Amino acid sequence: MTYSNYHEGTSKEWLVTNGLGGYASSTVIGTNIRKYHGLLVASMNPPVERMVLLSSLDEELYTEDRVYKLAVHRYPGTIYPDGNKYLKSFSTEHLLEFRYEASGLIIKKRIVMVKGENTTIVKYDIENPGKKQAFLKILPLINSRSIHHLTKASELIFSQEADGNSTLVKNTQQHFALISNMSYQADGHWYYDFEYELELSRGYPHREDNFNPGFFELEITDEHISCFVIASAESNNKWKKADLQTINELINREEKRIQDIVSSKAGNDIFLQKLLLAGDSFIVNRKSTGASSIIAGYHWFGDWGRDTMISLPGLTLVTGRFDDARSILSTFAASCRNGLIPNLFPENPADSPVYNTVDASLWFVHAAGRYLDYTGDLAFIDKIWPTIRDIVDSYRNGTDYGIRMDDDGLIEHSGQLTWMDAKIGDWEVTPRRGKACEINALWYNALIYAAEMGEGLGKNMAGLRETAELTSENFRKKFHNPEGNCLYDCISGHGEDWKDDSIRPNQIFAVSLTHTMLPSEIEKGIVNIVAEELLTPFGLRTLSPADSRYSGFYRGNTEERDAAYHNGTVWPWLLGPYVTAYSKIFKDKTETRAKLRDLLKGIENHLDTVCIGSISEIFDGDMPHEPNGCVSQAWSVAEIMRCYVENIKK
Repeated sequence: MTYSNYHEGTSKEWLVTNGLGGYASSTVIGTNIRKYHGLLVASMNPPVERMVLLSSLDEELYTEDRVYKLAVHRYPGTIYPDGNKYLKSFSTEHLLEFRYEASGLIIKKRIVMVKGENTTIVKYDIENPGKKQAFLKILPLINSRSIHHLTKASELIFSQEADGNSTLVKNTQQHFALISNMSYQADGHWYYDFEYELELSRGYPHREDNFNPGFFELEITDEHISCFVIASAESNNKWKKADLQTINELINREEKRIQDIVSSKAGNDIFLQKLLLAGDSFIVNRKSTGASSIIAGYHWFGDWGRDTMISLPGLTLVTGRFDDARSILSTFAASCRNGLIPNLFPENPADSPVYNTVDASLWFVHAAGRYLDYTGDLAFIDKIWPTIRDIVDSYRNGTDYGIRMDDDGLIEHSGQLTWMDAKIGDWEVTPRRGKACEINALWYNALIYAAEMGEGLGKNMAGLRETAELTSENFRKKFHNPEGNCLYDCISGHGEDWKDDSIRPNQIFAVSLTHTMLPSEIEKGIVNIVAEELLTPFGLRTLSPADSRYSGFYRGNTEERDAAYHNGTVWPWLLGPYVTAYSKIFKDKTETRAKLRDLLKGIENHLDTVCIGSISEIFDGDMPHEPNGCVSQAWSVAEIMRCYVENIKK
């Protein structure tokens, strides 16, 4: 990679997280190209309510003859300064590290976040082999805003309490500390009109101002010298007495934690190592429950019920993180209402969870069943059994959003409740009210899992098994599309008569789930048509290119992107169920595993191309399948890791 090339240097992003939903993130050359970028993006109500507090640190190296500015910013019509020309290497191995060279000096910069804290530490190790007279000046650029908004200087007033080598910065919304082993000089200035080019390309507001409260300064005289800057939204005195020994111990501890994650499960498998590290970033603490949850994606998603339950097997079960699995299931069980687990938790803690989803609760039962498959832990299943029973009974008897079991044993529901839920005004982009194929595949799967779990607890589950038989019989009759030997995507609910024969990926779940209803010849037909019309190297298309509604590119303004979101756009997480379904149908294990391993090569290469070490939310349906959406998506990572471990690596 050519770091001196601005466009190459901003084409890749990095991400460091803190287990609370907070993060540090930017591009390889340190230019913020999104409003979501920053060195301390703190989660004030974990894992949501994220605020940009420290936007960047501008490093300036002063020697006898000149000043070397290492930062890179974009302003309207110009890039200044151009410090990327001094960047010689960038690495994400173990911990994030940048290596700069200027005037014979070498500056190594490492960035870590403290797990469980809204604290970022930036450490500098400086080599000065010629013992030149020099000094390092570091200027923090700060803010105090939601990740979704931008700031103008007229909107914020900062004050600060400076004290030798630190300052406590305050405004009406927030306060946070900047601490160092360097001397600090208060000298406040506003920097105007930073331009975030990705926001510009998406049609959003894209310029803002950042405040510089002063600068840290260090004289460089020895051959080797180290310094650090801490940015923390924790209590004022938390890091006041930090020294280099404290920082080194923390960095060593984080390196060991990372090594433990990869060594326990991956061995020398580099692909799995990367997936394990990416997966770790999504498991977060939820303040409102005091338990774990899964954040759906970085930089802007919170913890969504559907995403969490789909991601749980890959992020916690195949990785052996069973404590996290129990904690996550407990988080959502505690918020179950009328048989529905939350679709999402709100940013504002005073607001109630939102429950507009038909599949999240069914994925909850699936996740609980998979947990039992992995652990045999009936004691925990007994604790969440009331929630499992409530889900099944509520779906059978009817609950909110028109969710109910019809006389044929199939679940019907109102519109925009499945994962294909994009809506523009009153226009339902992918209307799927009625009876959706994957919802009923999940319903049967949930009935069997609930029956097995209940029987394991000594309960009579004959009624659930009878319901499952009715569901199975009518699913085969009503969803099978004999013309394509596949499934209708959606059929009409009670009192109507229509069938949607769109070729979408939702039918793959009727093959991939643990408990399924179809004969092998129909399952094979489903896998074949999905492979022929939807499969790409990066996931499954959401609609066949042969369909007149197909959109091959996710581009344009919000309305144009939403129109393409589930009408052709590729989703990597769908490779998980496809791989599982394929390995089920084609049982020649050696040949099947080799073919499926080749299929994942596209994703493996992608791990080094956008957000280094993670997998994007979506890709274009058409070649060259450009990535888009969130740069790091939980279910993308989780389902690739699950199918790789369960269906390919074993």
